Amino acid sequence: MHPRENYDLTSHEAAENAFIEAWTSGRTAHAWLITGPEGIGKATLAYRIARFVLTNDNPVHEHPTLLFDDEPSTNQASLLIDRNLPVCQQIERGSNPDFRVLEPGMLNPSTGQPTQQIVVAQVRAALEVTTMTAAAGGWRVIIIDPADSLNVNAANAILKTLEEPPAQTLFLLVSHAPGRLLPTIRSRCRRLDLKPLPEDQVQELLGRFGGVNDERASEIAKLSGGSIGKAIELANGNGMALYEAIHRAASGLPLIDVTSLHALGDLVVKRKNSDTDTFPILATMISDWLAALVLAGARGHTTPEVIPGEHALQDRLLGDGTSLDHWIEVWEKVTALLAQTDHINLDRKQVIIESFSLIEAAASSSAS
Repeated sequence: MHPRENYDLTSHEAAENAFIEAWTSGRTAHAWLITGPEGIGKATLAYRIARFVLTNDNPVHEHPTLLFDDEPSTNQASLLIDRNLPVCQQIERGSNPDFRVLEPGMLNPSTGQPTQQIVVAQVRAALEVTTMTAAAGGWRVIIIDPADSLNVNAANAILKTLEEPPAQTLFLLVSHAPGRLLPTIRSRCRRLDLKPLPEDQVQELLGRFGGVNDERASEIAKLSGGSIGKAIELANGNGMALYEAIHRAASGLPLIDVTSLHALGDLVVKRKNSDTDTFPILATMISDWLAALVLAGARGHTTPEVIPGEHALQDRLLGDGTSLDHWIEVWEKVTALLAQTDHINLDRKQVIIESFSLIEAAASSSAS
């Protein structure tokens, strides 16, 4: 479900309250940076804020004499807006005249072709709304989801606008990796940091929206890292079966189970043309598996086992701890290799085999 159609938000009451308090005080920042891991509800929060703002007058504009009056009431408890209101229906259809979205995959006005990044021509087209009187006489809202996808020229165009923000225009920047944004963009935004969801919350949401039984939902929730978006992707992409296949291939390290490894590669190749492409899921899983290994070496076992024997395998691979730097290097190499697979049209199965070869070599080095 796209965030524009999702009206449910869980476990982010503090962020909602922070915005509501700023709004009702009449001191709303013109730009908000909503950060946190992918799939935890950042864009959903941005759309909730957008609906709220487009259906409510800001007290500083509704009550221009507040300088000498009492502070406005802060009894607004939620950003939730009735989805049947015309504004909400317009946002879902993409037809609200005071609302714009910048996201990857949009058409480039200059070429008519979709883009993987957000480019400057798209930014300029979206910013045209700031030069017009709001159709409803209130605010204009622009969501950038994610701001991490702005290319250099697009980021500079946004920065220039944030330096001289147009009146009654709200910018909502969603970011999975705010450290990659221009520092000057970050400094001109008020920040809302969202945390991963509790594991039991992910499990409950999987059962409610994904139709996943409790046992499977518990396993997937452990793999999700607190991201309901990732959990749903894992459920739809047969994620537990893939994770179990990774464990089978790696369980004999420092020697790879070759039969299991080729079976894993065949599984991904066979599913390439299906409705759910499992390679991105597998690539993330392998990277996360190595990240968990590195984390275990640095901090000890901080997360429960998803599959029995995982901790023992990690201990065996880490040895006396002197190989941690080597495992960090392998993690970086494997992650980079998996990330570029489809960009340069590499053979997927061969990439998986090569990734496990790097892992096997590191394991052999640690064991010697």
